[in-house]
Amino acid sequence: MATARTYLKRHTEALVKDVGIEVACEITGKSKATLGRYYSDHPEHADRFIPVDVVSQLEAKASYPHVTSALAELQKITISFDDRRPNATPSGGVNSDVIALSQRFAMLMGEYQQAIEDNIITVNEAKRLLRETVMLQQVLIDMKLHLEEEGA
Repeated sequence: MATARTYLKRHTEALVKDVGIEVACEITGKSKATLGRYYSDHPEHADRFIPVDVVSQLEAKASYPHVTSALAELQKITISFDDRRPNATPSGGVNSDVIALSQRFAMLMGEYQQAIEDNIITVNEAKRLLRETVMLQQVLIDMKLHLEEEGA
């Protein structure tokens, strides 16, 4: 279970840093020290985790729901985050989705090819691969929505 703890703390740190420590303090009313304890790997803070309401406040301002996605991954739950077009329906149709899917897959394979050239996938390369994988997933979700729309 230590791995899950470390994983959650790492994503909590990513969330706070995404928002910015100063802004995070303003949003939550918590001190830098308190926020730091939520992601500290020191033994005295091992059982201290960020409260759900604080996660919600920070993720509303963050570029990505770091802690929510980490919790979902730990439970083997897939969630979808799509910041391209909030409160809008997907444009285009299945044909444009197929084209976008092919393009995204080609981009993912290109990133993968570059990443494995030296037989080592670095952290930055893994982040680029993850970003492309998420974009591919978003295209698949759009395609699913279009297919459901046409079949309705």
